[in-house]
Amino acid sequence: MTIIQAKHLSKVYQLHRKQPGLIPALKSLFVRRYDYVEAVQDLSLTVHRGEMVGFIGPNGAGKTTTLKMFSGLLYPTSGQVSVLGFDPWERRYQFLRQISLVMGQKNQLWWNLPVVESFLLFKEIYNLSESQYRRSLDFLVSTLDFASYLSVQVRKLSLGQRMKAELIASLLHQPKVLFLDEPTIGLDVVTQQKIRRFLSLYNQEFKATVILTSHYMEDVKVLANRLVIIDHGHLIYDGRLADLVKTHLPFKEISLDFLKPVRLHDLNIFSHLKIKEFQPSHAVIQTQRDQTASVAARLLKHLPVKDISIREPDLSEVVRLIFKPSSL
Repeated sequence: MTIIQAKHLSKVYQLHRKQPGLIPALKSLFVRRYDYVEAVQDLSLTVHRGEMVGFIGPNGAGKTTTLKMFSGLLYPTSGQVSVLGFDPWERRYQFLRQISLVMGQKNQLWWNLPVVESFLLFKEIYNLSESQYRRSLDFLVSTLDFASYLSVQVRKLSLGQRMKAELIASLLHQPKVLFLDEPTIGLDVVTQQKIRRFLSLYNQEFKATVILTSHYMEDVKVLANRLVIIDHGHLIYDGRLADLVKTHLPFKEISLDFLKPVRLHDLNIFSHLKIKEFQPSHAVIQTQRDQTASVAARLLKHLPVKDISIREPDLSEVVRLIFKPSSL
């Protein structure tokens, strides 16, 4: 079932070009000049029910702009988009009742009120019955281990606790579509893991469709079963994570632990291999994918190997190669 359908979607921002100084500022009162920035260009995308899509790209690639158009916060300059059969920018209640947008750098909770007061307000906004609200709140609070913070003022919560509260507030109405913009930004590693586990569970429990942007590659690697990459507003990849790795990094890594110290010379006899890391007791070697098994067999035969493992290169390496010299 198709949940999101975007066709040739574009968004152009008009920015006033302001020159420094008093005289240019006065002139701009009468004659204004503008620059035009194409944040999203000719984007076509289809997302089906229950998919978790990792949406990544360099800073300024158009990720957040796209999510805002999908959620109806921005009107596209051209093209069409349908979410759950609705035109998002019409902002109909039936549409808003089925989606949620969580932005890691935005706060929707009342700063000086206990968290539960904000939850009660969202209960009324989404017209939830007492039983619906209680059932949803109990599930979310229990899953996120948040019960002891319900009566705490929002401003007294840590960043990780506040992110959990934001997720609970955004999911009380059990939306069918969830847009997540940097949900783990600034969080410690342990809290990031808890948020990832929760989002995975929520997707499985409610078959929710999730689009996730993140600068943390681990978020995408753990959660997404599909990867969409954009750069300067253009779609440059749409497919499986594994396929992306195979396409852009046609090698695997062999990690070796040795029974006794070896010399670098002992590895250099394998002249066609790239030695990525070396210590007398440990080494990491890169080899072509189709030669991995034969190379591993030769290493085991000629070196005092205690332990060997074969692994895929990290996703962040793939991304660095694609966007070089851009920075994520």
